[in-house]
Amino acid sequence: MRILLALLLLISLPVWAEEVVLGLSKDEIAISADFDGSEILIYGAVKREEAIPEEPLHVIITVAGPSQPITVRKKDRRFGIWVNTEAVEIDSAPSFYAVATSQEWPVVISEVEDLRYKISVERAIRAVGVAADDPQRFTEALTRIRTSELKYQQRDFEVNLREQTLFDTAIALPANLTEGAYKTRVFLTRNKEVISVYETEIDVRKVGLERWLYTMSRQQPLLYGLMSLAIAIAAGWGASAAFNLLRRG
Repeated sequence: MRILLALLLLISLPVWAEEVVLGLSKDEIAISADFDGSEILIYGAVKREEAIPEEPLHVIITVAGPSQPITVRKKDRRFGIWVNTEAVEIDSAPSFYAVATSQEWPVVISEVEDLRYKISVERAIRAVGVAADDPQRFTEALTRIRTSELKYQQRDFEVNLREQTLFDTAIALPANLTEGAYKTRVFLTRNKEVISVYETEIDVRKVGLERWLYTMSRQQPLLYGLMSLAIAIAAGWGASAAFNLLRRG
């Protein structure tokens, strides 16, 4: 009986004859005071034990920043002014999310596989148990806002795939990155089904003055607040003194 169960388990496991060998132009990104964004080159090859199948191969590459809960608010015009009328707490949304594909989205993967692996931008946002009549409106609003800020990117035809073996793409990272581990995944698909998955991480950390201020704000918030207040007062006094000097001149 144990042998039979072991055989059934082996049969049920996916057998991937194609695997990803991946490389990154950089696996660490340092956020300094003059950081204005970065670009990651992701490249790799498909390792095979057998001949290339006749069905075309497709590649999907995703890069996801740290996820966190977020409140999305709806504004309406009341009595001539805009006010918040409704708010929804989304359980988890990536601070950054980019999806690049070798072909257009409907060709590379099915809805079922997207739901299973949570690959698309919409699937990466977790809004389970949202207390709203139409929670999709709020997730769509969040996606629209972060897409305009280049924090969310859905990019078809951006993965270069050559001879169904070599692939590469470039992911642009904005300046306002959240610190943390950026999960990078590569999916190989055929007939809209995932046949192989590879995962790694890109480490994004603040350095120098940015790191010092960030650490102080978390570990010594009172001192950070007093320092910020002192800088604001000094800046205001300096601007006032410069203005008076110009008036007298």
